[in-house]
Amino acid sequence: MSALPTSQLFDPSDPVFRVHVGGKLGVHATSELRDAADLSLLYTPGVAQVSRAIAADPTLAAVYTSRRNTVAVVSDGTAVLGLGDVGPLAAMPVMEGKAVLFKHFADVDAVPVCMETGSVDEIVDAVARIAPTYGGINLEDISAPRCFEIERRLQDRLDIPVFHDDQHGTAIVALAALLNAVRVVDKDLADLTVVVSGAGAAGVAVSRILVSAGVGDVVVVDSRGVLGPDRDDLVAHKRELREVTNRRGLTGTIGDALSGADVLIGVSGGTVAERDLMRMAPRAIIFALANPDPEVHPIVAARFAEVVATGRSDFPNQINNVLAFPGIFRGALDSGARRVTEEMKLAAAHAIAGLVDAPTADRIVPSVFDERVAPAVADAVSARVLGGVR
Repeated sequence: MSALPTSQLFDPSDPVFRVHVGGKLGVHATSELRDAADLSLLYTPGVAQVSRAIAADPTLAAVYTSRRNTVAVVSDGTAVLGLGDVGPLAAMPVMEGKAVLFKHFADVDAVPVCMETGSVDEIVDAVARIAPTYGGINLEDISAPRCFEIERRLQDRLDIPVFHDDQHGTAIVALAALLNAVRVVDKDLADLTVVVSGAGAAGVAVSRILVSAGVGDVVVVDSRGVLGPDRDDLVAHKRELREVTNRRGLTGTIGDALSGADVLIGVSGGTVAERDLMRMAPRAIIFALANPDPEVHPIVAARFAEVVATGRSDFPNQINNVLAFPGIFRGALDSGARRVTEEMKLAAAHAIAGLVDAPTADRIVPSVFDERVAPAVADAVSARVLGGVR
C-alpha cells in the first residue's frame, strides 16, 4: 500500500471520488408494489405458494427467484489491482465497479461480497454457505496460490459456475488476441514458442489455455528463471504447470527462454530487458499485460515486435477481461451450466477473435464497447453447454 498520508491520497473534490459517493450500486424491484393486491402477491400470503413449490422442487428457484440472474463477486482484498493486500473494505470500490460492468455489458446482476481474509477452509466454507442465493460465483482479487485451491474446492462443492476472473478472464482474452496476432504475422499456433513471464494466477491460466489451444511450446518463467527440469524449488502449482509446458526442457533465465521465441506474454509486473527482447524471432509478438506499468513499454516493444498489446486503454490492443467475463456468465446462466469448462473458455476466445474480420497490428481484439462481444461469447458458451459440455 502507499505510504503517502491520507491528505495526499484523498481529495473529495476530485471527479474520481465524486463519482463514487454513496457507492456505484443500488437495488431496484422488478415488480411494482402499487396496492394491497400487489402486496398479497409479492409477499404474504401469495409468496408462500412459491416457497412451497421450490421446497418440493429446488430447480424452480432458477425460475422464480433472482438467483437465475445473480452472481456474487467474491474477494478478500488480498490482491486488489496493483495495490496488493488492501483488505475487504478497500476492495469494495473495485468489486462494485465489476458489478457495474456485469450489468452494463451483459445485464447480469452482480453483488459484491467482500469478506475478511481467512484460511482456504474458511473462505470456501463461507462462500459455499451463501451460494444458494446466487447463480454463479466470480472470484476476484484473491492472492495466489490460495486462489487456485479456493476455486478448485468451490467447483467441487457447488453445482453453479465458479470462475476466477484474474486467471481465466485474462487467459481467454489473451488467447483471442493471439489467435488474431498470428494471422497478422503469418504464423501458426502449432509452430509457436511462447514465453510466459509470470507464474501467478494469470500466468498459470494463460499457459494452460495456450497448451489447450494447441500452441507448439509454452515456456513459463518466474522471478528465478525458467520452470525447467533443474528447478527443485517449485511450489505445487508451479510443479503442475511444469508438467504440461516446456516440452524442450529449457533451463536458465528469461533471456535464454526468449532466444528464438515467437511470443512474449508478460503477466508478472516485472521488467524484461531490451537485450533479452533482441533475441526473439523475426515478426515477434509481445503482450505486456502488467497494469499500469507493462513489463515492456509499448513504444519499446514496438522496436522488437510486429504486434504489441498491453493491459492499458491508452495504447492499441488492450487485453481487457471485460471482453470475456460478462458474456461467460451470461451464457452460463442462460444455459444452466454447472461449471465453466475448458471447452467453454476456448469457445469464448474464438468468439472474441472472430469479431475482428481483418486483424491488423493495431487491432487484434474488438473494442470493449463493441456491443456484439458479450452476446457472441454468451452464445459460444451456451452452445458448448447445450451441446453436452456442462
